[in-house]
Amino acid sequence: MTSGWNCPRGKRFPDRIFPPPPLQAPRHVPRPRPDRDHPPATPALDTGPVRWRVGRACPSPYSTVPFSLIAIILGGGAIIGFIAWFGAQTIGAEVIAAGWAVPITAALLCLQLWLSAIAWRLSVGVQTVRMAHWFRIRWIREAVNSLLPVAQLGGNIVGIRLLVHRGVSGPQAGAGTTLDLTIEAGTQVLFTLAGFALLAAIDPDESWMPWVQGGLITGALGIGGFIIAQRAGLMRLVERSAGLLKRLFPNLPLELVRGLHGELMRLQRDRVAVAKAVALHLLAWTLGSLEVWLALHAMGIDVSWEQAFVIESLGQAARSAGFAVPGALGVQEAGFILVCGLFDITPDTAIALSMVKRARELAVGLPGLVAWQWAEGKRILRRRRAAMDDL
Repeated sequence: MTSGWNCPRGKRFPDRIFPPPPLQAPRHVPRPRPDRDHPPATPALDTGPVRWRVGRACPSPYSTVPFSLIAIILGGGAIIGFIAWFGAQTIGAEVIAAGWAVPITAALLCLQLWLSAIAWRLSVGVQTVRMAHWFRIRWIREAVNSLLPVAQLGGNIVGIRLLVHRGVSGPQAGAGTTLDLTIEAGTQVLFTLAGFALLAAIDPDESWMPWVQGGLITGALGIGGFIIAQRAGLMRLVERSAGLLKRLFPNLPLELVRGLHGELMRLQRDRVAVAKAVALHLLAWTLGSLEVWLALHAMGIDVSWEQAFVIESLGQAARSAGFAVPGALGVQEAGFILVCGLFDITPDTAIALSMVKRARELAVGLPGLVAWQWAEGKRILRRRRAAMDDL
């Protein structure tokens, strides 16, 4: 029979005949947290402001993906236009003629990366990590910066992460990488200055000298201003902006930006290490002129070492000026066309030279991207195995 406690309406019986069941204290059931237990779906546009949790991948108003996509389209279109305008068949024949030089130029690029890895190690000031690991991380750093749309910044962050995984402290890795980038940019200004000096000695044409002087002064002021800003406390500003950096880059560990200023000042006081790093970077820049000399000779173009030095130094300056364009697509080709024209080298040969340099970048960079994914994959597997062992 049904008790008076839950009897249907109109058939209620006295409780004294059918007493209700004893009351029990309700069990505490935690209320679900939508933001923790069930990640929210993409909010509708009319739901009001959305509060995103710090650390989650959230849309950023500073995203560079649309700009990078536009830059890739424009740069790729410029390369296609250059090839179509100056003759695809002629350019292809010159690239094929220089095909045997691509493995040699790739080996020279690996030598440049080895020298840069030694300079990076001196800048960071850590001797406990083996040199093979420094080279591998520098290789990955270069591959990410050269082949991915990261505005020449993503590879440096990847390099810092991999150094931290090798036991280097976050502030030391960040400060040492900042010092290494400063030295690399400063030595490129010196390399470009030497190229302009050689050009003035080979072809003393006064018509373009004001432009040369203006470019050199601008580059020197930029590097000098960056160094002065570091000394004045630029890294302190970065430390204070840790919260903003975390919102813009959710995967950036905050320990990488704590203590950056003090660590950078400590590393800069080691003048011997800084001088060695400067010499190594200058040697690495100079080796690039050997690539140009070899590639042009493979195409049947007789150039002197001085001319190859000028082409490499000014061509690299043009590529660096287009750092915001992924891979400097179109910018590198335009730079080589202008610089090679100073020595009566035809535009089709200049574009073929750029294609040879891009071929050796792909030959070295694509395995570097694979090595990066392999390293990250192994780290994720180790974390999952450790989590399974804790269960």
